Amino acid sequence: MKYLKQTIAICLCFFAIKTSYAQKTEIKDPAIVSMLNEVSAANLETLVRKMVSFHTRHTLSDTLSKTKGVGAARNWIKSEFEKYAAESGGRLQVSFDTFTQPADGRRIKEPVVLKNVMAVLPGSDPTDKRMLMVSGHYDSRVTDVMNIKDFAPGANDDASGVAAVMEMARIMSKHQFSSTLVFVAFVGEEQGLYGAANLAKRAKAEGWNVHLLMNNDIVGNSYGMETDIKDNKSVRVFSEGVSALETPAQAAARLAAGTENDGNARQAARYIKEVAERYIDQLEVKLIYRRDRFLRGGDHTSFSQQGFTAVRITEMNEDFNRQHQDVRTENGFKFGDLPEYVDYNYLQKVTRMNMAVMANLALSTQEPENVGVVTSGLTNKTTLKWDAPKGKLPYGYYVLMRETTSPFWERKFFVKDNQTVLNYSKDNYFFGVQSVDENGHESLVVIPKPVR
Repeated sequence: MKYLKQTIAICLCFFAIKTSYAQKTEIKDPAIVSMLNEVSAANLETLVRKMVSFHTRHTLSDTLSKTKGVGAARNWIKSEFEKYAAESGGRLQVSFDTFTQPADGRRIKEPVVLKNVMAVLPGSDPTDKRMLMVSGHYDSRVTDVMNIKDFAPGANDDASGVAAVMEMARIMSKHQFSSTLVFVAFVGEEQGLYGAANLAKRAKAEGWNVHLLMNNDIVGNSYGMETDIKDNKSVRVFSEGVSALETPAQAAARLAAGTENDGNARQAARYIKEVAERYIDQLEVKLIYRRDRFLRGGDHTSFSQQGFTAVRITEMNEDFNRQHQDVRTENGFKFGDLPEYVDYNYLQKVTRMNMAVMANLALSTQEPENVGVVTSGLTNKTTLKWDAPKGKLPYGYYVLMRETTSPFWERKFFVKDNQTVLNYSKDNYFFGVQSVDENGHESLVVIPKPVR
């Protein structure tokens, strides 16, 4: 009986440890929850309808009018950011990212001055150089991409994405985060991704540590055009598996380790899924293993091409009767990207998804360094070791594990030390390591490299 009681006590203790771990991995920060609750569907609708009111936001449209054209639109976005800056006590820094786009012989007939609109919230930790960016594009178009005169409402493509960015800036600028947050409304997406390309090149030239860009493009529609089905629970995250700037040495290492599904963007997408589904009820994040939709591109592509970690966030089902269409009625059906066809409750959910991820990552400690899987001896166990991150020390680390065929992480082991031995073979599983603070904010995952 004595030994039976001891056995039961040990089992209960083990169960308590497992229960505590499960709660720890699913912890919700009350501060983040409070921010999410501030996201307003009514505010998002107001922002979208205001952008539609400029008649057209075509990249090459009027820049002098105060009420119509791309110039009026960008000035209004900047003025809204400046309101948020005042409410933040001046911490939010608002500016135009101005550049001259040369003629391209296609959609830019002569050089033109273009302006992205930016709002930057500096991080509170001087040792944390991470920049987390969220974006949408404010330009719009109709069927003819060169038509700068006709009504081009662009309510879903992409006033919805810009509204999400603006609502995030309004709320998050009132708070402090370890890393720097950047809120961007890009121009020139419909003409050739020109606004994003300029900012990505500037970021590379100036040595910005763009840790993650989440690009929101077409995020306000929940209606499936062919299926006639409403889906307000699903959202797609597109991510590339292999970096555009991969070197021959990196390619050889990837082939040897079989990590073609473990590039930085793919890891970021998994992180987005885990954190977003933790915080947002009735949301399923679909991981799409492509840089973008089939044979198509978006503003995140420009950042990927500069070697930054970037993903695209898009609604589950695009409605092509609304997208890039002249506003018209044919056979009783109204075509066009109009504000009445945006699902603002769905847009609210997608905005909260972006905010949860951005806040969780911005509050986390930085990634562990020199993460390695020890290969000095043949064994069916796996030894992992790493160094502490720069800046603030974490509360501990999560070691993550998944089957080689699994699209996302399946198990997480909490570790206090900088090394662990797992009774699982590196032949049969993929592993990763992330830091975690005392409030459950996790860093991005680092894939180990072979070390002796």
